[in-house]
Amino acid sequence: MSDTDFFRQLVDHQFTAVIQLDETLIVEHVNPSAELLLIRSGKQVLGQPFYALFVNPTEIREVLMSAVDEGTTLSVRSAQWQLVHREAMTLDFMVTPYMEDEQLHLIVEMLPADRAMRISRDEGLIEQTETTRHLVRGVAHEIKNPLGGIRGAAQLLASELPDASLQEYTQVIIEEADRLRNLVDRMLGSHQVPNKVPVNIHQIAERVYSLLNVESGDEIDLVRDYDPSIPDMEADEAQLIQAVLNIARNALQALLENDIVKPTITLRTRTVRQFTIRQHRYRLVVRLDVLDNGPGIPPEMLEKIFYPMISGRPSGTGLGLSIAQQIINYHAGVIECDSVPGSTRFSVYLPLEGLNEQS
Repeated sequence: MSDTDFFRQLVDHQFTAVIQLDETLIVEHVNPSAELLLIRSGKQVLGQPFYALFVNPTEIREVLMSAVDEGTTLSVRSAQWQLVHREAMTLDFMVTPYMEDEQLHLIVEMLPADRAMRISRDEGLIEQTETTRHLVRGVAHEIKNPLGGIRGAAQLLASELPDASLQEYTQVIIEEADRLRNLVDRMLGSHQVPNKVPVNIHQIAERVYSLLNVESGDEIDLVRDYDPSIPDMEADEAQLIQAVLNIARNALQALLENDIVKPTITLRTRTVRQFTIRQHRYRLVVRLDVLDNGPGIPPEMLEKIFYPMISGRPSGTGLGLSIAQQIINYHAGVIECDSVPGSTRFSVYLPLEGLNEQS
């Protein structure tokens, strides 16, 4: 095996996107991670100018030619590069020139900085949510114990009262104790271990669609945008329906409570390759998006919406999203949210295939 073949075989096993260029910036080799990042196969980009893959080719060409002219490694952090037919990416990249057979070549290494930030944000959010849940559980158990005593005492008192009309007051005590107990049970969330069986994400989406259709009547435009090629996964169907329904109902309520022109909720499914969830990289995950064109979530609320008892609505309990995140976490997944006025997207990510060997 030649040194070049060995080098390329080594590069092909890297998670970092690596592209080899000649001195005129023509692509000579791309590794699989670069193919995923560029959304192009090696055959599509080999022999093509690297900068032509981007919306702003002049700027990128100037950066790469600086490395060629100076003959030194160039490193840039948090660069905004936009691929043709794709949204902008925040990238950390390094350009390293080297000589081989008296010919100059460039090695371009690209690491999505936004992915690293997202992983860090998700990890922090999940850890904070779990810490909050533990605190809530402790408080909830302390509340349930005296509630049981209050309810029992009210029942005994009702049986001893000489006047039946006075039992109205003890009944109020019993009903309010039951209401508080139900609230505490919702705060505690489900204790059931997911009963995982083969299920398709579209079974979940269609059930949620049917329930939303009944609840919204003709007031909301419901749109389905599915990828029919998505395979089955191992999951608890009832729990996932509950999680997605909690998200979708929030969207429905936001639209109904605000004067939105042509209010719309979209259920969209896609697959994502090489996706990282809580420091674990999966070969394939499914993404279920719940999108609405409502007023959006205030920026100061975005970091808190998955916490128990936090709600942006006066009539909200703040439990729906917390429970949804808990259910998705039980399935080794995660929920993300992006929101601006007029567009809110909740994305549920669930593994379809196992971990990469390197994870």
